[in-house]
Amino acid sequence: MSRSIGKPVLRNAAIGLLVGLTGLAPVGAPADEAAHVLVHQDTIGYRMTHERRALLNTIRYAEGTWKQGDEGYRTLYGGGRFSSLDKHPEVVVVKRYSSAAAGAYQFLPGTWKEAAAKLNLRSFKPQAQDQAALYLIDRRGALEELDRSGLTRNVMADLSKEWASFPSQNGLSAYGQPVKKATELAQFYEKNLQQLKRSRVAVA
Repeated sequence: MSRSIGKPVLRNAAIGLLVGLTGLAPVGAPADEAAHVLVHQDTIGYRMTHERRALLNTIRYAEGTWKQGDEGYRTLYGGGRFSSLDKHPEVVVVKRYSSAAAGAYQFLPGTWKEAAAKLNLRSFKPQAQDQAALYLIDRRGALEELDRSGLTRNVMADLSKEWASFPSQNGLSAYGQPVKKATELAQFYEKNLQQLKRSRVAVA
């Protein structure tokens, strides 16, 4: 389940628009600005790469929504489904824990509201969920290292503060919940990354 986080990240909309239209950053653009694109006319978001898509898929694998395919974006905590993707369902499910986590990345309502406000997301549709997850990765300080080095143990540790299924440096969940092993996540990431690179399907 994703966790709440802190201050917003500033975006450069002009650079984002250029990247969004051409897929290329302007020469000399700072790396952190080049990472962002204008996803819709009024929505600032993140450029998608094979590495970022592979990480998103790995988070879904860890959170238990990967095997459901597209239905993972409609998954409640505990495996149930919700119908409308207009907004976060905010349905509390009581199983081993009580949680209102929902979607492919198991967003808690408060976390989703923060990400949606920062990125001006208007729905809970798959692309919006992907963008919100990248925002959370970025706010945990893990996006730059992912882009540079892939899914390292440091990246996992940073993400363990956001997703309880990711291992911290000691291999345990930061929230005392079931956790995937670092080796298992690294293997899934690398296999998925190679599949994406071999595929002709766009990562966006």
